[in-house]
Amino acid sequence: MSRPQPYSTVLTIAGSDSSGGAGIQADLKTIAACGCYGLSVITALTAQNTLGVTDIHQIPTSFITRQFETIVADIHIDAVKIGMLGTSEAAETVLRLIEGLDDVPVVLDTVLCSTSGKSLFPATSMASMKRLFPSVTLITPNIPEAAVLTQKKERPVNREAIEAMALELHQEGAHSVLIKGGHGEGGFCNDCLLHENRFYWFSNPEIVTDNTHGTGCTLASAIASGLARKQLLPEAVARAIDYTRSALKEGVAWTLGHGKGPMQHFPGRFESSPARIKQESPLHRIS
Repeated sequence: MSRPQPYSTVLTIAGSDSSGGAGIQADLKTIAACGCYGLSVITALTAQNTLGVTDIHQIPTSFITRQFETIVADIHIDAVKIGMLGTSEAAETVLRLIEGLDDVPVVLDTVLCSTSGKSLFPATSMASMKRLFPSVTLITPNIPEAAVLTQKKERPVNREAIEAMALELHQEGAHSVLIKGGHGEGGFCNDCLLHENRFYWFSNPEIVTDNTHGTGCTLASAIASGLARKQLLPEAVARAIDYTRSALKEGVAWTLGHGKGPMQHFPGRFESSPARIKQESPLHRIS
């Protein structure tokens, strides 16, 4: 009889989304779809649906700590994904907790606001967000978040300006930076990864859909899952982009609620829909 194999585990530290499209719920779906076992520490409860966030209940930092310490006392952690923190106190608490882990890759999704525009982290507390940078493996801001973190008045859209933002975030302590291009222009999504003094560009055709709720959570969790499975960072990012695009493409065929709907986190596993779009041609990357 063969010995049982250990799971590859990913701990997500994030807020709960009651509509299931983002936050902890999207993280756990993604982690499972990527072949890992998801664990969770909830930092905040949100009342939200596809139309937006109506209320937020912040979890006391003492209970964030209790959740984390209870998990790590029993279960080995292969990777961590950090999402919504909500307050500077939560950010400082999570920093202290992850610093106690031994050589575990950490992906920080710098969540500043929801898809609908609701603020999820106070602008006055950016310093506490940045204090996490030196203790994580990768940060994954989108273009608007990167502009806020680097105090840009306008959102850069050309490659030189985006690379300059990535370098600035690296100089502020981030080891590796992925600036997501979903808010770019020109019909393509151009994601920029700065890793070990090299830029990697991932360029893919835009997927036209309103079902984009939770894309940032999903991508960061997929990257963390790749790192948990011992993939090198550029490979983990490339595979996570492929997975997220698959979830977006499959989500086009479905509807939920009256606003920004979710992706379909288990591509190919739901019953086919007559509205399903045709598969696109193979993805092209620029490196």
